Amino acid sequence: MPSEKRRPLFEIWPELEPRLGFLALGDFPTPIEPLARLSGADARFAADTYVKRDDLSSPLYGGNKVRTLEALLGQARRDERSVVFATGAYGSNHAVATALHAQRAGFRTGVALFPQPRSETAIANLRVSLTQADEIVDLPHWSLLPWFMWRRTRGGRAGATRSFIMPPGGAIPRGCLGFLSAGLELAQQVERGLMPPPEEVVIALGSTCSTAGLLVGLKLAARLGLGWGQSAQGARPGRRADGAPLLVAVRVTPWPVTSVFRVVSLALRVSSWLASLTGSPLFQLSRAELSEGLSVDGSQLGPGYGRPTVAGLAAIERLGPFAAALDTTYAAKSAAGLLARNERRPAVRLFWSTKSSVPLPPVPADRLARAPARMRRWLERGGGFDASSPPSR
Repeated sequence: MPSEKRRPLFEIWPELEPRLGFLALGDFPTPIEPLARLSGADARFAADTYVKRDDLSSPLYGGNKVRTLEALLGQARRDERSVVFATGAYGSNHAVATALHAQRAGFRTGVALFPQPRSETAIANLRVSLTQADEIVDLPHWSLLPWFMWRRTRGGRAGATRSFIMPPGGAIPRGCLGFLSAGLELAQQVERGLMPPPEEVVIALGSTCSTAGLLVGLKLAARLGLGWGQSAQGARPGRRADGAPLLVAVRVTPWPVTSVFRVVSLALRVSSWLASLTGSPLFQLSRAELSEGLSVDGSQLGPGYGRPTVAGLAAIERLGPFAAALDTTYAAKSAAGLLARNERRPAVRLFWSTKSSVPLPPVPADRLARAPARMRRWLERGGGFDASSPPSR
Protein backbone atom coordinates (compact mmCIF):
# COMPACT_ATOMS: atom_id res chain seq x y z
CA MET A 1 0.00 0.00 0.00
CA PRO A 2 1.26 3.56 -0.71
CA SER A 3 2.63 5.46 2.26
CA GLU A 4 0.19 8.10 3.50
CA LYS A 5 2.98 9.78 5.48
CA ARG A 6 3.08 13.49 4.68
CA ARG A 7 5.80 14.24 2.13
CA PRO A 8 8.65 16.46 3.40
CA LEU A 9 7.63 19.42 1.22
CA PHE A 10 4.33 19.60 3.08
CA GLU A 11 5.81 18.78 6.48
CA ILE A 12 7.91 21.93 6.17
CA TRP A 13 5.39 24.12 4.32
CA PRO A 14 1.94 22.77 5.26
CA GLU A 15 0.24 25.79 3.70
CA LEU A 16 1.18 24.41 0.25
CA GLU A 17 -0.63 21.10 0.69
CA PRO A 18 -4.23 22.22 -0.04
CA ARG A 19 -3.13 23.59 -3.41
CA LEU A 20 -0.28 21.24 -4.37
CA GLY A 21 -0.96 18.06 -2.38
CA PHE A 22 0.16 14.77 -3.88
CA LEU A 23 -1.83 11.63 -4.64
CA ALA A 24 -0.10 8.95 -2.56
CA LEU A 25 1.28 6.23 -4.86
CA GLY A 26 4.68 5.25 -3.51
CA ASP A 27 6.34 3.85 -0.41
CA PHE A 28 8.40 6.76 0.88
CA PRO A 29 10.97 7.44 2.17
CA THR A 30 12.89 4.97 0.05
CA PRO A 31 15.86 3.24 1.75
CA ILE A 32 19.52 4.22 1.56
CA GLU A 33 21.96 1.31 1.38
CA PRO A 34 25.72 0.92 0.83
CA LEU A 35 26.53 0.03 -2.76
CA ALA A 36 29.14 -2.54 -1.69
CA ARG A 37 26.52 -4.56 0.20
CA LEU A 38 23.98 -4.37 -2.65
CA SER A 39 26.36 -5.32 -5.44
CA GLY A 40 28.65 -7.76 -3.67
CA ALA A 41 31.54 -5.61 -4.83
CA ASP A 42 34.70 -5.21 -2.81
CA ALA A 43 34.91 -2.12 -0.63
CA ARG A 44 37.84 -0.73 -2.60
CA PHE A 45 35.68 1.33 -4.94
CA ALA A 46 32.37 1.46 -3.11
CA ALA A 47 33.15 1.99 0.59
CA ASP A 48 31.83 5.57 0.56
CA THR A 49 29.13 5.04 -2.07
CA TYR A 50 25.47 4.72 -1.16
CA VAL A 51 22.32 4.05 -3.17
CA LYS A 52 18.95 5.78 -2.84
CA ARG A 53 16.58 2.91 -3.61
CA ASP A 54 13.89 4.60 -5.69
CA ASP A 55 13.83 1.37 -7.70
CA LEU A 56 11.77 0.11 -4.73
CA SER A 57 9.40 3.10 -4.57
CA SER A 58 6.36 0.89 -5.25
CA PRO A 59 5.68 -2.86 -5.41
CA LEU A 60 3.45 -2.18 -8.42
CA TYR A 61 6.12 -0.37 -10.45
CA GLY A 62 8.93 1.61 -8.85
CA GLY A 63 11.48 4.07 -10.12
CA ASN A 64 11.72 7.84 -10.15
CA LYS A 65 8.49 8.45 -12.08
CA VAL A 66 6.36 7.45 -9.09
CA ARG A 67 7.40 10.72 -7.44
CA THR A 68 6.53 12.71 -10.56
CA LEU A 69 3.13 11.05 -10.83
CA GLU A 70 2.26 11.74 -7.20
CA ALA A 71 2.44 15.47 -7.96
CA LEU A 72 0.78 15.36 -11.38
CA LEU A 73 -2.04 12.94 -10.57
CA GLY A 74 -2.80 14.95 -7.45
CA GLN A 75 -3.46 17.92 -9.72
CA ALA A 76 -5.45 15.81 -12.18
CA ARG A 77 -7.73 14.74 -9.35
CA ARG A 78 -8.21 18.30 -8.10
CA ASP A 79 -9.05 19.35 -11.67
CA GLU A 80 -11.55 16.46 -11.90
CA ARG A 81 -9.89 14.98 -14.96
CA SER A 82 -10.92 11.44 -15.85
CA VAL A 83 -8.27 10.59 -18.49
CA VAL A 84 -4.50 10.81 -17.96
CA PHE A 85 -2.11 10.67 -20.93
CA ALA A 86 1.63 10.00 -20.79
CA THR A 87 3.82 10.97 -23.72
CA GLY A 88 7.31 9.90 -24.71
CA ALA A 89 9.29 7.31 -26.63
CA TYR A 90 8.17 3.72 -27.23
CA GLY A 91 10.22 2.47 -24.26
CA SER A 92 9.21 5.25 -21.86
CA ASN A 93 9.37 4.37 -18.16
CA HIS A 94 7.00 7.26 -17.53
CA ALA A 95 4.41 5.73 -19.85
CA VAL A 96 4.59 2.38 -18.03
CA ALA A 97 4.37 4.06 -14.63
CA THR A 98 1.37 6.11 -15.76
CA ALA A 99 -0.48 3.16 -17.29
CA LEU A 100 -0.12 1.19 -14.06
CA HIS A 101 -0.43 3.81 -11.31
CA ALA A 102 -3.05 6.08 -12.88
CA GLN A 103 -5.19 3.06 -13.66
CA ARG A 104 -4.95 1.90 -10.04
CA ALA A 105 -5.96 5.42 -8.91
CA GLY A 106 -9.16 5.22 -10.97
CA PHE A 107 -8.22 7.19 -14.08
CA ARG A 108 -8.57 6.04 -17.65
CA THR A 109 -5.12 6.02 -19.16
CA GLY A 110 -3.57 6.75 -22.52
CA VAL A 111 -0.11 6.79 -24.05
CA ALA A 112 1.10 8.82 -27.03
CA LEU A 113 4.47 7.43 -28.08
CA PHE A 114 7.05 7.93 -30.84
CA PRO A 115 9.76 5.49 -32.06
CA GLN A 116 13.16 5.05 -30.44
CA PRO A 117 16.06 2.62 -30.93
CA ARG A 118 15.17 -0.93 -29.92
CA SER A 119 16.59 -2.39 -26.72
CA GLU A 120 15.54 -5.13 -24.33
CA THR A 121 14.13 -2.58 -21.88
CA ALA A 122 12.34 -0.54 -24.55
CA ILE A 123 10.66 -3.66 -25.96
CA ALA A 124 9.54 -4.80 -22.50
CA ASN A 125 8.20 -1.33 -21.63
CA LEU A 126 6.28 -0.91 -24.87
CA ARG A 127 4.64 -4.30 -24.42
CA VAL A 128 3.36 -3.23 -21.00
CA SER A 129 2.20 0.20 -22.23
CA LEU A 130 0.28 -1.43 -25.09
CA THR A 131 -1.48 -3.92 -22.85
CA GLN A 132 -2.17 -1.69 -19.82
CA ALA A 133 -3.19 1.67 -21.32
CA ASP A 134 -6.82 2.21 -22.30
CA GLU A 135 -5.92 4.29 -25.36
CA ILE A 136 -2.85 4.11 -27.60
CA VAL A 137 -1.65 6.85 -29.96
CA ASP A 138 1.27 6.04 -32.26
CA LEU A 139 3.17 9.16 -33.36
CA PRO A 140 5.48 8.67 -36.38
CA HIS A 141 8.01 11.18 -35.00
CA TRP A 142 8.64 13.14 -31.80
CA SER A 143 8.06 16.42 -33.63
CA LEU A 144 4.33 15.59 -33.87
CA LEU A 145 3.94 15.56 -30.09
CA PRO A 146 3.00 19.28 -29.74
CA TRP A 147 0.32 18.80 -32.41
CA PHE A 148 -1.11 15.81 -30.54
CA MET A 149 -1.17 17.68 -27.21
CA TRP A 150 -2.91 20.68 -28.81
CA ARG A 151 -5.45 18.51 -30.61
CA ARG A 152 -6.25 16.48 -27.51
CA THR A 153 -6.68 19.41 -25.13
CA ARG A 154 -7.70 22.41 -27.24
CA GLY A 155 -8.53 21.15 -30.68
CA GLY A 156 -12.27 20.85 -30.22
CA ARG A 157 -12.21 17.11 -29.58
CA ALA A 158 -15.18 15.84 -27.62
CA GLY A 159 -14.26 15.29 -23.97
CA ALA A 160 -10.94 17.15 -24.30
CA THR A 161 -11.49 18.96 -21.01
CA ARG A 162 -11.46 15.61 -19.21
CA SER A 163 -7.90 14.84 -20.39
CA PHE A 164 -4.75 15.58 -18.40
CA ILE A 165 -1.77 15.45 -20.78
CA MET A 166 1.75 15.15 -19.41
CA PRO A 167 4.83 16.12 -21.45
CA PRO A 168 7.63 13.53 -21.76
CA GLY A 169 8.83 12.62 -18.28
CA GLY A 170 6.37 15.07 -16.70
CA ALA A 171 8.97 17.84 -17.14
CA ILE A 172 6.96 20.85 -15.98
CA PRO A 173 7.30 22.73 -12.68
CA ARG A 174 4.50 20.80 -11.01
CA GLY A 175 6.06 17.50 -12.08
CA CYS A 176 9.32 18.55 -10.40
CA LEU A 177 7.70 18.84 -6.96
CA GLY A 178 8.08 15.13 -6.22
CA PHE A 179 11.86 15.31 -6.56
CA LEU A 180 12.06 18.64 -4.78
CA SER A 181 10.47 16.82 -1.85
CA ALA A 182 12.89 13.91 -2.45
CA GLY A 183 15.84 16.25 -1.90
CA LEU A 184 14.37 17.21 1.48
CA GLU A 185 13.71 13.51 2.19
CA LEU A 186 17.37 12.72 1.59
CA ALA A 187 18.46 15.55 3.90
CA GLN A 188 16.19 14.20 6.65
CA GLN A 189 17.75 10.74 6.23
CA VAL A 190 21.24 12.23 6.51
CA GLU A 191 20.08 14.00 9.68
CA ARG A 192 19.04 10.61 11.06
CA GLY A 193 22.51 9.19 10.36
CA LEU A 194 21.57 6.80 7.52
CA MET A 195 24.62 8.00 5.60
CA PRO A 196 27.25 10.74 5.92
CA PRO A 197 26.50 14.04 4.19
CA PRO A 198 27.20 13.28 0.51
CA GLU A 199 29.66 15.34 -1.47
CA GLU A 200 27.96 14.29 -4.73
CA VAL A 201 24.59 12.90 -5.76
CA VAL A 202 24.62 11.07 -9.12
CA ILE A 203 21.44 10.69 -11.18
CA ALA A 204 20.48 9.96 -14.81
CA LEU A 205 19.51 13.05 -16.82
CA GLY A 206 16.77 12.37 -19.37
CA SER A 207 13.68 14.59 -19.47
CA THR A 208 15.21 16.98 -16.84
CA CYS A 209 12.22 16.67 -14.46
CA SER A 210 13.88 14.65 -11.68
CA THR A 211 17.17 16.55 -11.96
CA ALA A 212 15.61 20.03 -11.83
CA GLY A 213 13.38 19.14 -8.88
CA LEU A 214 16.21 17.47 -6.96
CA LEU A 215 18.52 20.44 -7.59
CA VAL A 216 16.00 22.77 -5.92
CA GLY A 217 15.40 20.32 -3.07
CA LEU A 218 19.13 19.99 -2.27
CA LYS A 219 19.52 23.77 -2.19
CA LEU A 220 16.45 24.28 -0.01
CA ALA A 221 17.73 21.70 2.47
CA ALA A 222 20.98 23.65 2.73
CA ARG A 223 19.08 26.87 3.39
CA LEU A 224 17.03 25.15 6.07
CA GLY A 225 20.14 23.72 7.74
CA LEU A 226 19.02 20.13 7.12
CA GLY A 227 21.51 17.33 6.57
CA TRP A 228 24.30 19.32 4.97
CA GLY A 229 23.31 22.95 5.50
CA GLN A 230 25.85 25.40 6.92
CA SER A 231 24.04 25.58 10.24
CA ALA A 232 24.04 21.76 10.42
CA GLN A 233 27.55 20.98 9.14
CA GLY A 234 29.53 24.19 9.03
CA ALA A 235 31.91 24.94 6.18
CA ARG A 236 33.56 21.74 4.95
CA PRO A 237 36.46 21.32 2.49
CA GLY A 238 35.35 20.08 -0.93
CA ARG A 239 31.73 21.15 -0.51
CA ARG A 240 29.72 23.96 -2.06
CA ALA A 241 29.67 27.24 -0.15
CA ASP A 242 26.19 26.43 1.18
CA GLY A 243 27.16 22.86 2.16
CA ALA A 244 24.88 21.23 -0.44
CA PRO A 245 26.18 18.23 -2.39
CA LEU A 246 27.04 18.66 -6.06
CA LEU A 247 24.30 17.15 -8.22
CA VAL A 248 26.00 15.17 -11.00
CA ALA A 249 23.49 14.56 -13.79
CA VAL A 250 24.68 11.89 -16.24
CA ARG A 251 23.31 12.67 -19.67
CA VAL A 252 21.26 9.89 -21.32
CA THR A 253 19.38 12.23 -23.66
CA PRO A 254 21.41 14.48 -26.00
CA TRP A 255 21.97 18.23 -25.93
CA PRO A 256 20.09 20.61 -26.08
CA VAL A 257 17.34 18.77 -24.17
CA THR A 258 19.80 18.12 -21.34
CA SER A 259 21.74 21.37 -21.45
CA VAL A 260 22.69 22.99 -18.15
CA PHE A 261 20.73 26.06 -19.23
CA ARG A 262 17.54 24.07 -19.74
CA VAL A 263 17.81 22.14 -16.44
CA VAL A 264 18.53 25.31 -14.47
CA SER A 265 15.74 27.19 -16.24
CA LEU A 266 13.22 24.54 -15.19
CA ALA A 267 14.58 24.64 -11.63
CA LEU A 268 14.23 28.45 -11.62
CA ARG A 269 10.60 28.17 -12.74
CA VAL A 270 9.93 25.78 -9.85
CA SER A 271 11.57 27.99 -7.22
CA SER A 272 9.98 31.19 -8.56
CA TRP A 273 6.54 29.58 -8.60
CA LEU A 274 6.85 28.42 -4.99
CA ALA A 275 8.22 31.79 -3.92
CA SER A 276 5.14 33.46 -5.40
CA LEU A 277 2.81 30.98 -3.65
CA THR A 278 4.43 31.30 -0.22
CA GLY A 279 6.05 34.71 -0.22
CA SER A 280 9.06 32.99 1.39
CA PRO A 281 12.55 34.25 0.45
CA LEU A 282 13.83 30.70 1.03
CA PHE A 283 12.53 29.78 -2.43
CA GLN A 284 14.23 32.69 -4.19
CA LEU A 285 17.13 30.82 -5.76
CA SER A 286 19.32 32.48 -8.37
CA ARG A 287 20.51 31.03 -11.67
CA ALA A 288 24.11 31.34 -10.46
CA GLU A 289 23.33 29.45 -7.23
CA LEU A 290 21.56 26.63 -9.07
CA SER A 291 24.20 26.40 -11.80
CA GLU A 292 26.94 26.15 -9.17
CA GLY A 293 25.19 23.11 -7.69
CA LEU A 294 24.89 21.17 -10.97
CA SER A 295 27.39 19.29 -13.11
CA VAL A 296 26.16 17.67 -16.33
CA ASP A 297 28.29 14.66 -17.30
CA GLY A 298 28.07 13.97 -21.03
CA SER A 299 30.70 11.24 -21.10
CA GLN A 300 28.28 8.29 -20.98
CA LEU A 301 25.76 9.15 -23.73
CA GLY A 302 27.54 7.06 -26.35
CA PRO A 303 25.84 6.78 -29.77
CA GLY A 304 22.68 8.44 -28.42
CA TYR A 305 19.44 7.99 -26.53
CA GLY A 306 18.35 4.39 -26.07
CA ARG A 307 21.58 2.94 -27.45
CA PRO A 308 23.64 0.76 -25.07
CA THR A 309 27.25 1.63 -24.34
CA VAL A 310 30.26 -0.53 -23.53
CA ALA A 311 30.69 1.32 -20.23
CA GLY A 312 27.02 0.85 -19.33
CA LEU A 313 27.15 -2.87 -20.03
CA ALA A 314 30.35 -3.11 -17.98
CA ALA A 315 28.60 -1.33 -15.08
CA ILE A 316 25.79 -3.90 -15.20
CA GLU A 317 28.35 -6.69 -15.08
CA ARG A 318 30.39 -5.07 -12.34
CA LEU A 319 27.48 -4.35 -10.00
CA GLY A 320 26.34 -7.98 -9.90
CA PRO A 321 23.15 -8.50 -7.86
CA PHE A 322 22.26 -4.80 -8.06
CA ALA A 323 22.12 -5.05 -11.88
CA ALA A 324 18.36 -5.79 -11.69
CA ALA A 325 17.92 -2.06 -11.05
CA LEU A 326 19.93 -1.06 -14.14
CA ASP A 327 18.73 -0.68 -17.70
CA THR A 328 20.86 0.16 -20.72
CA THR A 329 18.90 3.34 -21.59
CA TYR A 330 19.12 5.18 -18.26
CA ALA A 331 20.47 3.64 -15.07
CA ALA A 332 23.41 1.69 -16.54
CA LYS A 333 24.78 4.88 -18.08
CA SER A 334 24.43 6.84 -14.83
CA ALA A 335 26.01 3.92 -12.94
CA ALA A 336 28.93 4.00 -15.39
CA GLY A 337 29.31 7.70 -14.66
CA LEU A 338 29.30 6.97 -10.93
CA LEU A 339 31.97 4.27 -11.21
CA ALA A 340 34.17 6.51 -13.36
CA ARG A 341 33.99 9.27 -10.74
CA ASN A 342 34.78 6.81 -7.96
CA GLU A 343 37.90 5.69 -9.78
CA ARG A 344 39.08 9.27 -10.37
CA ARG A 345 38.60 10.55 -6.81
CA PRO A 346 37.35 9.02 -3.55
CA ALA A 347 34.35 10.86 -2.09
CA VAL A 348 31.11 10.24 -0.25
CA ARG A 349 28.66 9.75 -3.12
CA LEU A 350 25.00 8.80 -3.43
CA PHE A 351 23.72 7.03 -6.54
CA TRP A 352 20.02 7.68 -7.19
CA SER A 353 18.53 4.42 -8.49
CA THR A 354 15.86 5.56 -10.95
CA LYS A 355 14.75 2.38 -12.77
CA SER A 356 12.12 0.11 -11.25
CA SER A 357 13.51 -3.26 -10.15
CA VAL A 358 10.01 -4.71 -9.71
CA PRO A 359 9.17 -7.41 -12.32
CA LEU A 360 6.86 -6.13 -15.04
CA PRO A 361 3.31 -7.52 -15.17
CA PRO A 362 2.42 -10.32 -17.62
CA VAL A 363 1.44 -9.34 -21.15
CA PRO A 364 -1.84 -10.93 -22.35
CA ALA A 365 -1.63 -11.94 -26.01
CA ASP A 366 -5.11 -10.64 -26.83
CA ARG A 367 -4.22 -7.17 -25.53
CA LEU A 368 -0.91 -7.10 -27.40
CA ALA A 369 -2.74 -7.91 -30.63
CA ARG A 370 -4.36 -4.46 -30.62
CA ALA A 371 -1.01 -2.73 -31.19
CA PRO A 372 -0.98 -0.18 -34.05
CA ALA A 373 0.73 -1.51 -37.17
CA ARG A 374 3.97 0.49 -36.85
CA MET A 375 4.40 -0.47 -33.19
CA ARG A 376 3.68 -4.08 -34.09
CA ARG A 377 6.40 -4.06 -36.77
CA TRP A 378 8.83 -2.40 -34.33
CA LEU A 379 8.20 -5.16 -31.81
CA GLU A 380 8.38 -7.95 -34.40
CA ARG A 381 11.81 -6.79 -35.56
CA GLY A 382 13.01 -6.99 -31.97
CA GLY A 383 11.42 -10.36 -31.29
CA GLY A 384 8.93 -8.84 -28.84
CA PHE A 385 5.62 -9.59 -30.50
CA ASP A 386 4.46 -12.77 -28.77
CA ALA A 387 2.67 -13.73 -25.59
CA SER A 388 5.78 -14.61 -23.59
CA SER A 389 7.39 -11.74 -21.68
CA PRO A 390 10.99 -10.89 -22.57
CA PRO A 391 13.45 -10.17 -19.76
CA SER A 392 12.53 -6.84 -18.17
CA ARG A 393 15.94 -5.41 -17.22
